[in-house]
Amino acid sequence: MGHEMFDFDQALADKVFAYCRKRLAMDPVPLDFGSLMDIPADKIDGLIRPEGRDAQEILELFRTTLAPAVVSIDSPRFLAFIPNAPTKNSLLFDMVVACSGLNGTSWLESSGVVVAENQALTFLADVAGLPSGANGVFVSGGSMGNLSALTVGRDVARAKRPEIDPRQVRFAISGDAHSSIAKALHVLAVDALIVETEDYRFTREALEAALANDPHPENVVGIVATAGTTNAGIVDDLEGLGSYARDHDLWFHVDGAYGGAALFSSSHRHLFEGIRHADSFIVDPHKWLFAPLDCCALIYRNPTVARTVLAQQASYLDVLHEGDDEHYDWNPSDFGLHLSRRARGLPFWFSLVTNGSAAYESAVQHAIDLAQRTETLINESDYLEMVRPSSLSIVLFRRTGWSAERYGEWSQELLRRQVAFVAPTKWEGETVARLTFLHPNTTDEMVHQILDSMRR
Repeated sequence: MGHEMFDFDQALADKVFAYCRKRLAMDPVPLDFGSLMDIPADKIDGLIRPEGRDAQEILELFRTTLAPAVVSIDSPRFLAFIPNAPTKNSLLFDMVVACSGLNGTSWLESSGVVVAENQALTFLADVAGLPSGANGVFVSGGSMGNLSALTVGRDVARAKRPEIDPRQVRFAISGDAHSSIAKALHVLAVDALIVETEDYRFTREALEAALANDPHPENVVGIVATAGTTNAGIVDDLEGLGSYARDHDLWFHVDGAYGGAALFSSSHRHLFEGIRHADSFIVDPHKWLFAPLDCCALIYRNPTVARTVLAQQASYLDVLHEGDDEHYDWNPSDFGLHLSRRARGLPFWFSLVTNGSAAYESAVQHAIDLAQRTETLINESDYLEMVRPSSLSIVLFRRTGWSAERYGEWSQELLRRQVAFVAPTKWEGETVARLTFLHPNTTDEMVHQILDSMRR
């Protein structure tokens, strides 16, 4: 007689599958209301108690009370922050991963997972122009990817340059690098040389000028470039920075968490050719490559170096590294700052294989084209103006005469009316509007609705 918690409940399974089937079939996915929706305290208080509650009743509570209080990040009307637009196939396979109890930690336990995930990682490395043998791991998100990569970069640099006080090594970054870069360097006790940029784009010329004016340029052991800044979609001078790193034997990390997906864009791929110089590179499939949260592809030029730095050692883990098969060198746990991990790369792999890379190319290009058409509409308007040219799939613009408070009211009004979820941002201290296109089902009509709502 097994433990009652592990008994299969057919009726509950039918209810859950029915809920998932209905959610998957929604076209379009509704926005819902996030914090605009009240959650009555009497619905939640006291739910957890020694004796359990009816599971179907709690599922219904989630459906009617909790789920509407979450803005659907996969709605084509979600245009704030960086959206998430998982394909139907990736969502379905995420259910398979969950129901299968898959462990994605090691080759010993999970060779089937490793083979599939590595196929997807190798494909991304090839698209990025990295050499044969480049590979890595799927981690939880860009923040973990950046931290893992910079840990390797720091330790490699310290080993290469023993003459430098290990506490003095620095990485050169721009002021527009993602916040996770500064946080990662803080965690690693590594200082940053923050390079002043021209028009927010980190270039080789700006780096050389900063190093020329720095009293200890020899302490700079790495460069972090951004392939599509989060706020404005600006792509750094990847070719110039990467070639400088190669010329001076510096670790070159490229944060492409959001923008790296534009490698699939026929019109913008040329901006990313410098990634071929990278020692480490990240791109988040859960952003612009249409996978479910949470999934970041972390790729190393030389995975062996990363494994040397990151592989965890313990007596109970020795068995993971002692097999005769060379594949025992491919434990996903050895390439990131984690040990146990779910097989988070499989939904992306399944979607990429079943939909094909051409579908990804057209979906990524759709967002860029829509951003450019939106820019044209704004330039033709007599009450709107661009803050700066659109870049990748991000449009920054202002409604002339509006205060910060008015932008906030407008954002809430659009969500209340279920027109769109947008969030204002700051640019050079000014509150402005920001649209981030990602979902290929976001239409020009939706854009017209949003822009027309600003006439008032």
